[in-house]
Amino acid sequence: MDLLIASGIFAAVIALVIVFVSSGNGRRQDHATAALLAEVTRTQEEDPAAQILLRQDPRRRQAESSPVLTMIYQLHLLKRLEQSMWQAGVYMRVSELLLIMVLAFGAGLGIGRIVWGDIMLSLALAAAMGALPIVYIRFKRKRRLKAFALQLPFALDLMKSSLEAGHSLLRGLQVLVKEFNEPLRGEFRTVLEQARLGMPLPKALDEMLKRVPEDDLRLLVVAVKIQSEVGSSLAQIIGRLSEIVRTRQRLAAQIRAMTSQSRMSGMVVGLLPVLVLAAFSMIQPSYARVLFTDPLGTKVLKMAIGLDVVAFFSIRRILRVNY
Repeated sequence: MDLLIASGIFAAVIALVIVFVSSGNGRRQDHATAALLAEVTRTQEEDPAAQILLRQDPRRRQAESSPVLTMIYQLHLLKRLEQSMWQAGVYMRVSELLLIMVLAFGAGLGIGRIVWGDIMLSLALAAAMGALPIVYIRFKRKRRLKAFALQLPFALDLMKSSLEAGHSLLRGLQVLVKEFNEPLRGEFRTVLEQARLGMPLPKALDEMLKRVPEDDLRLLVVAVKIQSEVGSSLAQIIGRLSEIVRTRQRLAAQIRAMTSQSRMSGMVVGLLPVLVLAAFSMIQPSYARVLFTDPLGTKVLKMAIGLDVVAFFSIRRILRVNY
């Protein structure tokens, strides 16, 4: 009976979410047309924070599809989630991701109620499954930023060679777009498109820095701003910057190698209780069954899961090195 009630509530929540998501489909084209017209007619004297991401940029902000989602969108948490999606290269609306999370949460809750019948364990499984999209986005974001950082020193060398050959900075960026693969190609292509449509190059680079929050790229943006203000030799600055970026990457690799054993120890400590419990469940099920059937065993299992999660994240926090 409890399972039927929970399933009914979950179905009602899903129905409401689908109604909210689909309520603005008829007005989506009008929103896109209005946003494009606003971008074309906006002058350079307006608020710089509002001048962001033209129609050609797939990472532009899209209007939410209902008043409720618009109100929720004002929360900083969802704004950070949208930025993480851009940085990960996942180009979808926040409402769609929230719908996926709700579906995963409901599936985890139903599976937990069927397997264990305990509300706390069911909620824990539901929270874990609901967080899977966030984990995927964080993984994609980290991998994409790492790929961009590895390409950046070679891109700086090519920019330096282009400037020393007498080409302009925009021409050097065009060469980068032709010679490099994603993700560097797509980001610099967006910069060129924004500059072609009238956005100042330093501003376009600032917008790219929001999409790719890398410290090494921030050094390039600062160098371009200094050159545009004081007129120094940009080729020499970029050449020196390339050496600095390679030094920072070597330092990061050394730090990662020196902390690899401790990170592996943290992973073993976090996964060992789970593996031992799984092994006992297969070898001697009666030893592990008491943790799921006896009330005291259930309390012990909940406490062990909580302490294991706290220990795992504590070790990760201790091993984090800021440089």
